[in-house]
Amino acid sequence: MGKLNKGYVQIYTGNGKGKTTAAVGLAFRAVGDGMKVFMIQFLKTGKTGELVSAKKFYPDLQIFRFEKKRGFVWTLKDEEIEELKKEIKIAYEFALKVLEENQCDILILDEIMGVLGNKFLTIEDVIRLIESKPENMELIMTGRNVPKEIIDKADLVSEMKDIKHYFNEGVPAREGIEF
Repeated sequence: MGKLNKGYVQIYTGNGKGKTTAAVGLAFRAVGDGMKVFMIQFLKTGKTGELVSAKKFYPDLQIFRFEKKRGFVWTLKDEEIEELKKEIKIAYEFALKVLEENQCDILILDEIMGVLGNKFLTIEDVIRLIESKPENMELIMTGRNVPKEIIDKADLVSEMKDIKHYFNEGVPAREGIEF
């Protein structure tokens, strides 16, 4: 790879809507400029518009998922949690390989902070990813509740903040808007 001379570490966090949307927007911009983008999605297994769009329009944007479809983490049985941990470990090892082999211009680790928050990875694991980043690759991570140790390693941290949200009025997630 090598479209970027210097890549940075970006984090999109906060309780507001738009973390993955911001990462996908950056990915669409980058592929339009000739960059190769990999996105690894954690804790997401259902159909999303970005999966369909990437396959249809963006051959230089590859989205990887390693988890089989199941319910939300808090609804899972112990054996399902153990399976999920193994799948996340495979995704983590894949991310390390992508970084170590410099396989893309931009690597997006979508909802990696959710993985961290659920204790499927450690802060040290995520720091290892950051420290494995090649000089010329951009690393983007999304998710809520970023630990200070990771914020300290990042170059850019943007927080999405809820001012008002229709979820609070009972509006469910809508296809094409929230997923």
